[in-house]
Amino acid sequence: MEIMVEVLGPVGVTDTEGRPVAVGSRRRRELLGRLVAAGGRAVPLPVLVGDLWEDPPPTAAGTVRTFVAELRRALEPDRRPRTRSHTIDTVGTGYALRVPRTHVDAHRFEDTLRAARDRPGGRVAGVLGEALSWWRGEPYADLAGSAWLTAERARLTELHRQAVELRARAMLDLGRGAPLVPELETFATAHPWREHAWALLAHALYQAGRQVDALASLRGARARLLDRFGLESVDTLDHLERDILRHAPHLTPAPPDEDRLRLLTRTEATGTYTRLRSMSTVAGAAAVTGGTNLVLAQEQRAAAVAEAERTADPVLTARVIAAYDVPTIWTRADDPARSESLVATTRRTLHRLGPQAPPALRARLLATIGLEHRGTRDRWAAEAAAEAERLARDLHDPGVLVLALNARFVQSFQRPGRTGERDALAVELIELSTRHDLPLFEILGHLIGIQVHAARGDTEAAHRHVVEAERLAGVHESPLVHVLTAAFRTMRLAERSDDPAEAAHAYRALATDLAGAGMPGMETGVLPLALLSLRVRHGRPAPTDPGLDWGPYRPWAQPLLALARGDLAAARHAAAAVPTPPADHLYDSLWAVNAHTALLVRDTSLAARAYDALSPLRGEIAGGTTAMITFGAVDDILAALGRHLAGQHLDRR
Repeated sequence: MEIMVEVLGPVGVTDTEGRPVAVGSRRRRELLGRLVAAGGRAVPLPVLVGDLWEDPPPTAAGTVRTFVAELRRALEPDRRPRTRSHTIDTVGTGYALRVPRTHVDAHRFEDTLRAARDRPGGRVAGVLGEALSWWRGEPYADLAGSAWLTAERARLTELHRQAVELRARAMLDLGRGAPLVPELETFATAHPWREHAWALLAHALYQAGRQVDALASLRGARARLLDRFGLESVDTLDHLERDILRHAPHLTPAPPDEDRLRLLTRTEATGTYTRLRSMSTVAGAAAVTGGTNLVLAQEQRAAAVAEAERTADPVLTARVIAAYDVPTIWTRADDPARSESLVATTRRTLHRLGPQAPPALRARLLATIGLEHRGTRDRWAAEAAAEAERLARDLHDPGVLVLALNARFVQSFQRPGRTGERDALAVELIELSTRHDLPLFEILGHLIGIQVHAARGDTEAAHRHVVEAERLAGVHESPLVHVLTAAFRTMRLAERSDDPAEAAHAYRALATDLAGAGMPGMETGVLPLALLSLRVRHGRPAPTDPGLDWGPYRPWAQPLLALARGDLAAARHAAAAVPTPPADHLYDSLWAVNAHTALLVRDTSLAARAYDALSPLRGEIAGGTTAMITFGAVDDILAALGRHLAGQHLDRR
């Protein structure tokens, strides 16, 4: 049995599926923690005795040996008696932990931080964002403060501070400081004597367009340092203040991806066809790197298509549209107006081409309609995806077929209960892409697989797809993948944690990464919805922080926000007006919210609608298909709704 040892919070052990492994009393956990702190080095028995007891009893050495034997049995339940342990090794008169460093959260965090110092800024932000989400509280939080523990706690806490600062610096270097302001305000206040923290906060405030606040922050920090330490000048703060006052260009850098994309799309070709098709092709290549590149790529593609249509040449327009073949994993468009404009252009182009259009080109245009017209129940969009698939199969063209299968995936959300269909699509995408060397669509297949198995609650299968998606992303430089797999890990943390504050911290870190990923269709509103899922599952009121942007999800949250304010009448009024959730990734999540609302305000009509809407999803996890948030088992929600509806029926009798 493989295990994961956790000390960034209370000391604990889980198996690879997140199930807790009982390791016994506080003394046994302290022994395990002491071996973790040794970093794989052997700890002599006398040192262990001295570290575990301030005044060791005569039996202390024997007690340590007993603890070691008990820990070995807990960590290796299948090991035969008197065979060598592979987790706690006997070295001379002492013991050493032999768990791989990747399976110990503190070691993994330390190694990730060390490696991140030498990485480019864009990657540092994502990598450290995920690493910081592994923290569940104070290191070794459930252990008393012995001398070894005080030193180790201080060491890890300092590494945590360095990671926060390094990640913030990476985000600022990319021009993405604005979303960091709340986090850095909390960090600088908690560590008022770290001048670097105040410099980071001021820089983030400046990038958020708050120059006055940035200067006030610097001057306040300088005053505190003068009052406490007599420091009249601090170079870091002084230099930054001067740069802010003169609006130094390096404080708001143009994202490197933006410069690269503009350079790539500046073609010398004089032919309209070559120039516009190059614009669309390069945009597609740049989009997969995410962030500003993704936003700019979508704008570049839209501009190329619009210019192509103005030539009144439908073949040119069709080829420019078809040159952009970027996989789609999410059913909420980043820019709905732009997507619908593209769909309208594509439908007009198909009509102008007529039946004589080359089948491969027609299939690509149909797939584009299926990919871009998402989150709706419009039959014609699903029919476009289905026809694209039929044409692609007849052509035996794998490049066209993967696009059509992607469109089928997007349109599968038109009706609930089609997880099995998406599973089959994932399997085919992976097999087809592996055989024909289409790595981006192979990654897509694994990302769909994560969603499918997260919806089914099969975390072991989902984890296999996570590992493979991350491996491929590393080879093919697809940083967005790591944001999506971090989302799945955050969901897993939320599922198994008894502390909603721990999961909320992880979700806030994830939201920061999403904010820089260039996917507003996924990012907007997801943080408050994730926090709401934690509150619902732990029986707490909805979060009412005025800084939370609910985005498109506010209509469904409104009744619960009214209840959190104690206004039952407003809650019932809002519940009566909630719209039907759109046909997208959040369908079951929003119906789970509606179900919770119906039970709290005793709205039988809404309860009946929620029951009918969620019934096709029996056996699944509400929210699981997002591979990001969870409202718990659909069966449990249906059972609660059923009891409510049955009670109402009896009341009428």
